[in-house]
Amino acid sequence: MTPETFVERLGRERASAILRTDNQEKAALAMEAAIRGGFTILEFTLTIPGAYELVQDFSRREGMVVGTGTVMDAEGVRKSVDAGARFVVSPVVDEVVIEAAADLGVASMPGTHTPTEMLRAHRAGADLCKLFPAAAGGPVWVKSVLGPMPYLKIVPTNGVDEHNAGDWMRAGCFATGFVAPLFVPEDIANNRWDKIEARAARCLAAVRGAL
Repeated sequence: MTPETFVERLGRERASAILRTDNQEKAALAMEAAIRGGFTILEFTLTIPGAYELVQDFSRREGMVVGTGTVMDAEGVRKSVDAGARFVVSPVVDEVVIEAAADLGVASMPGTHTPTEMLRAHRAGADLCKLFPAAAGGPVWVKSVLGPMPYLKIVPTNGVDEHNAGDWMRAGCFATGFVAPLFVPEDIANNRWDKIEARAARCLAAVRGAL
């Protein structure tokens, strides 16, 4: 999968499931619940114990596109790609990470929070701009930024939930990323996989219903 085909795939799916937890076994079970709910674009943050093993496992599953989050350096990009990641996500703009991803043939999505950071990421070759944290800007902010820079592919995370996802999409976002509002920590701690599965289905319905 090339960066271009990943962007096309995300553009069709409109959403990714982003998991951050401190238990490898529960991480696998939580992501499996999200898959049952309909997600096919999966992100494991590198703060998860055994994250690369999870990427290796899930990237072998038919129809799944797997990436890593919290990628902070070129080594993290390399290890992610070696494990099977097809995209890498960072909380900040780092040209070293963007360049490493391009060199290895995977998509990059750096974290941005201002129009200047978004333009910087775009000019550095980033395929997408993660709006992080999304809650601080809001859908109206995205619409305002896209006015003068309509070529940006903005993906809000950390603040997107089943109730506001439609607002983000209608503001012009390229896609959305669901983190804690999908993977509620209490549900993971108490093995409530059915709740995550049901919430995943509702999140996807909210995104796709806004199109």
